[in-house]
Amino acid sequence: MNTAHRLNGIQEYFFSKKLREIDSLNKEGKQIINLGIGSPDLPPHESVIEVLAVESAKSNQHAYQSYKGSPVLRKAIAEWYAQSYQVNLDAETEILPLIGSKEGILHICMTYLQEGDAALIPNPGYPSYSAAVKLTGALPVSYDLQEENNWLPNFDTLEKLAKIYKCKLLFVNYPHMPTGQLPTDDLFERLVAFAKKQGILIVHDNPYSFILNETPKSILAVEGAKEVALELNSLSKSHNMAGWRVGMLLGLAERINEVLRFKSNMDSGMFLPVQLAAAKALQLGNDWYQQLNEIYRNRQQKAFELLKLLNCSYDKKQVGLFVWAKVNEKINDEGEMGKGGNLSDEVLYKANVFITPGGIFGKNGNDYVRVSLCCPVEKFDEAIKRIKENL
Repeated sequence: MNTAHRLNGIQEYFFSKKLREIDSLNKEGKQIINLGIGSPDLPPHESVIEVLAVESAKSNQHAYQSYKGSPVLRKAIAEWYAQSYQVNLDAETEILPLIGSKEGILHICMTYLQEGDAALIPNPGYPSYSAAVKLTGALPVSYDLQEENNWLPNFDTLEKLAKIYKCKLLFVNYPHMPTGQLPTDDLFERLVAFAKKQGILIVHDNPYSFILNETPKSILAVEGAKEVALELNSLSKSHNMAGWRVGMLLGLAERINEVLRFKSNMDSGMFLPVQLAAAKALQLGNDWYQQLNEIYRNRQQKAFELLKLLNCSYDKKQVGLFVWAKVNEKINDEGEMGKGGNLSDEVLYKANVFITPGGIFGKNGNDYVRVSLCCPVEKFDEAIKRIKENL
């Protein structure tokens, strides 16, 4: 049985393969410290778990749910966006809850792209953008983000690429993963103006705006942005709910309805108690974010210490769940993922510590590595000890 042509060029997700390798190494007794994947190790707020438990115990909460999501959750999302991002959304028409924001990437691509189309993808950037575009039969067109330009797009280059390939979508992601670059109001304003000029739809992926960041921003806060932009957001990082799979798509009612045409044929509404618990999470005050970020600041300092041992350089102003660092020039650059891949392998196989090679996010990440902050300080201390002893 042959696989469909849409899978040509699509590889298994890097972390899916790597976690299997780490599991095998652990079975050999290696006890790998995983500083790679960005899966929060902390629990949600206790009140969120309580809502899930109470609602799940009710006999009438287990039916199929609306494809548009619970009105309770949509109202909570609208209030969260108004308070946190100063963006006004119609809870009835401009919000679509998702079973994790990752599914939204594919839903958007399947709604708007087909063979012969093209979409602009950041390099480095989240690998799922490119994979989702390829699955539609469309062409992912890479645009460079580089350290010399603070990991921001070059608009002259964007314009050339958009015209050459007649691109329909532009994926952007700020605070940027993997580099931790913060957005500015000017960046979002220029992106909206660019999209209007080119007749292109922006897809802004925004799950990291609360982590180590005091000023969360949404591209939808720009005047006229709803006409040309959709925004994805998630509770995975900001509320420690990665495994709960609660995301959201936000934008003009017309766009939401177009995506819903596809989504409603792919899945059903998520478990109602999960939606009600998510609504509770969105009502948490600033104390929640401040306490969470205090933990991440302490871990970030440990990540800096570890990367300094590896002779890597990094920007202390970066935000998000990771630390992005440039590898020393003396490291061998041969191989598919260059210096970052070679340093990652050396640390894994010599010190039993896994850090992510930057090359999985695109060739512009080949000289970099990424360290996740989703690990207790004690694990960082042990990782630092191993690196000191073995490298």
